[in-house]
Amino acid sequence: MANDFPKNSMYIDVQPGSLESGHPNKAFDDDGRIKRTGTCLTASAHIVTAVIGSGVLSLAWAIAQLGWVAGPAVLVAFSFITFFTSTLLADSYRCPGPVHGTRNYTYTEVVRSHLGGFKSQLCGVAQYGNLIGVTIGYTITASISMVAVERSNCFHEKGHYASCKISNYPFMAIFAVIQIILSQIPNFHELSWLSIVAAIMSFAYSSIGLGLSIAKVAGGGHVRTTLTGTTVGLDVSAADKIWNSFQAIGDIAFAYAYSTVLIEIQDTLKSQPPENKVMKKASFVGVATTTLFYVLCGCVGYAAFGNDAPGNFLTGFGFYEPFWLIDFANVCIAIHLIGAYQVFAQPIFGFVEKSCSRRWPENKFITTEHKLLNGSYTINLFRLVWRTAYVVLTAVVAMIFPFFNGFVGLIGAASFYPLTVYFPIEMYIAQAKIPRFSFTWTWLKILSWACLVVSLVAAVGSIQGLVHDVRKYKPFKTE
Repeated sequence: MANDFPKNSMYIDVQPGSLESGHPNKAFDDDGRIKRTGTCLTASAHIVTAVIGSGVLSLAWAIAQLGWVAGPAVLVAFSFITFFTSTLLADSYRCPGPVHGTRNYTYTEVVRSHLGGFKSQLCGVAQYGNLIGVTIGYTITASISMVAVERSNCFHEKGHYASCKISNYPFMAIFAVIQIILSQIPNFHELSWLSIVAAIMSFAYSSIGLGLSIAKVAGGGHVRTTLTGTTVGLDVSAADKIWNSFQAIGDIAFAYAYSTVLIEIQDTLKSQPPENKVMKKASFVGVATTTLFYVLCGCVGYAAFGNDAPGNFLTGFGFYEPFWLIDFANVCIAIHLIGAYQVFAQPIFGFVEKSCSRRWPENKFITTEHKLLNGSYTINLFRLVWRTAYVVLTAVVAMIFPFFNGFVGLIGAASFYPLTVYFPIEMYIAQAKIPRFSFTWTWLKILSWACLVVSLVAAVGSIQGLVHDVRKYKPFKTE
């Protein structure tokens, strides 16, 4: 898979006059490619868009499974690990040195430069598998939020006892149509405006959910919370307690999943100051901001709902009053996920398009750009067909398997270890030439192995949850 990856990466077709370039110019970077103009602000926006996603919605449920002690501890531990390994990954962007080495434009190329071809193939499978899974998960989550708006309005108009059964499937189709249009944005460099809007939306709905949770706690009412979370024999069986706890770890891992696109984000940054220094600042801003929101939303959400916390804590406030505020929060979620989908889909688009251009350079269907609107916009037929087909496929898979919590947990478990922990640590050891069995080598390996165990545990729990959901699910039935 990775052997088809062109050395000159997915974003070589950035056009002068793009949204980030601002106007046509002949300024080039040190490698002859069009000069990048990304900053700490735009990188932070990309990170927040990628990190504060649907993961925040399941954190109250995750804390409810783990309890007051383990829940916040796992959240904070994941944040420290994610930030630490992101700094290692940022230093690996250039090879052999973090400042004056040769640029690598994608995660897979970074791994190839530091660890060789076989591991870059494994990285490609892990990265693109994760990206595909995330885009499917975001389709599911966006439809849930759209349905929540429709149900809220239905109850408001017809009364709280009305039968407001609404299907997710039309809303998945609407989301897919929007993505088909946005997918024609040629490359990642032109997404900064979309990421900034999406980041604002993520802050908005997280803040609304937090505010509603605080109001619910302040309003009184008895909810049961414990140091260890859901109680065996009262809330769940012993087996369910174990499986749910494992799945909760996967949900938290998913909430911090942005390493899959870190290199692609870093490749949008200006060459000066050095990209690795700017990326470390952006990672700190992104991880610190999201951790604060996560701890607040998870813990206050658990305090509001107790051991009965729903899988999506914004749906736990009912569909009644204040219906307009809950509507607004769910609209914000949908807008945010529209942008987040593109952040995760663009590397997939770029990979396939550059691979095809490299393999069939004479094929006009693949390579020709057709000018529209007096040359102010170009369209590529292959890009149009391929990206449309991809969006349709993710929507169909989401319709067949619309399981929010289990899907989120499995994606998080599958991607956290290889992409967030293993490859960054291995590349740092190779780049810094750390001796085997030295103190630094030993504790880095211990960290890596510990995270492997955590990922395997989370994957098992999530798979069990999905199997349980599939057994009782009837496809294409309105719930």
